[in-house]
Amino acid sequence: MNTTFPEMLDKMTATTPDPEDYTGEDGLLYCGKCRKPKEAYFAPDKAAIFGRDRHPAECDCQRVAREEREAAEERRRHLDTVEELKRRGFIDPTMREWTFENDNGENPQTGTARFYAEHWDTMKDENIGYLFWGTVGTGKSYLAGCIANALMEKEIPVHMTNFALILNNLAASFENRNEYISRLCRYPLLIIDDFGMERGTEYGLEQVFNVIDSRYRSRRPLIVTTNLTLQELQNPPDTAHSRIYDRLIEMCVPVCCTGSNFRRKAAQSKLEKLKMIMKGAEK
Repeated sequence: MNTTFPEMLDKMTATTPDPEDYTGEDGLLYCGKCRKPKEAYFAPDKAAIFGRDRHPAECDCQRVAREEREAAEERRRHLDTVEELKRRGFIDPTMREWTFENDNGENPQTGTARFYAEHWDTMKDENIGYLFWGTVGTGKSYLAGCIANALMEKEIPVHMTNFALILNNLAASFENRNEYISRLCRYPLLIIDDFGMERGTEYGLEQVFNVIDSRYRSRRPLIVTTNLTLQELQNPPDTAHSRIYDRLIEMCVPVCCTGSNFRRKAAQSKLEKLKMIMKGAEK
């Protein structure tokens, strides 16, 4: 059944009372709980238009309930958005656990990484990236992941990948490689993990340069992690590497990761746990 315009007006201007509600001395309906009006009078000129002298108003109880409902809806929307960003942004689900909250506090460069995430607007505007370099197991990838997670929690899209995967994707979609590189450059922040571990063929180096140069031209920040030393980056072996390294050093502030080998510590911890388990089994 179609609703007529007068019926619509009735629904818009009518107030349904609850059992504890009451009518005040001004003739308006009041909430029996918070004692605030659930109605308000129209201005005289409006009353003539709607054919009523009053309209629904929000009492304190209704306002609190509405705000709680809206907050719950916003939380659900935020969680869904962050979940989708992390699904698209990480190539490995375990990277979702690489957060500042889960950090063990032993990495000297954690504060530097946290500063980047907390001052993202400035980093973005000034096109400042980080180059986390150092030996194996010093937490470079973890710190980059912490930044990514912190920004995605703010609903900022980030993509964390590596050149081995990028090169595979480029090889698999040769006809659309320009679009693929363009898509990488659209992320507000791009993180390339384990730079220097990919194959160093002529084709590979050319594609690495294309990605970095395209990112450079997009004027969007880039974070890179590498096991290469700063000396190696500053003294490339040939022209092909030189133009790549020069771009990186121009785009990214070098951050030397000096923490102890966390992987070695983790391996030692597992070994100690195994010894305890074996000792318990002997009893």
